[in-house]
Amino acid sequence: MELLSENKCFGGQQAVYKHASTSCSCDMTFGLFLPEESRDGPVPVLWFLSGLTCTHENAMIKAGAQAWAAEQGIALVFPDTSPRGAAVANDDAYDLGQGAGFYVNATHAPWAAHFKMWDYIATELPELLAENFPLDMERQAITGHSMGGHGALTLAMSLPGRFKSVSAFAPISNPTQSDWGRKQFTAYLGDDESKWTAHDASLLMQEKGFDGPILIDTGSDDQFYDLLKPEAFAEAVAKRRQPATLRLQRGYDHSYFFVSTFMEDHITFHAEALYAE
Repeated sequence: MELLSENKCFGGQQAVYKHASTSCSCDMTFGLFLPEESRDGPVPVLWFLSGLTCTHENAMIKAGAQAWAAEQGIALVFPDTSPRGAAVANDDAYDLGQGAGFYVNATHAPWAAHFKMWDYIATELPELLAENFPLDMERQAITGHSMGGHGALTLAMSLPGRFKSVSAFAPISNPTQSDWGRKQFTAYLGDDESKWTAHDASLLMQEKGFDGPILIDTGSDDQFYDLLKPEAFAEAVAKRRQPATLRLQRGYDHSYFFVSTFMEDHITFHAEALYAE
């Protein structure tokens, strides 16, 4: 790994690293905040998956998460949202290609060569973190925003026992029925819609649910509300009788102003699960 930057932050350290990824066959970058407690031993881990057009940097700089993570003694991981580089396939649209990995393993050209974000987040990056940093990988939680909220929910439900808790800010909740999903799944996974269902949080909720606490916030004035389809996830939660806290926040939009407003709530929520006996 190459250390790109390191800054003291709320008593801990906010660093950015680059490494050669075997999953994505290119260099990948991630941010890692280690609280002061990590000097004395392994600390719990909260993953933050970002949304469309973002890199590792957006949430790391804008979400205000480090202050609350430092208070709780929790590490934060900020992965990138896709593979990148001159040799990596891309598209002129903002919602496909670099910056829009959708946390799936692409199976169709030209994406399949590099777009293996599921493997990267589920396997490669956790192993890299466990080998190199004082992290307690038995105590992990996950959250994300928009496309990253979709990724957080699908990973949490598909990897039972991995995460103690899951939350999301304005997640894409029913991508198989949304233009934010159908377009990307067709490109990455092909026309067979049966291959898409493993990456739809509402369908996964109906099929599997999650053995732990769930918290989701969405703004009532979110400009992408119709693409997010929060009502589909709420209906699936109700049908399964899944314990979950689903909140519609009056007047908030899709921005990081919304995310940062409720970040304390989410980190406190995860801390309760991570430190539970």
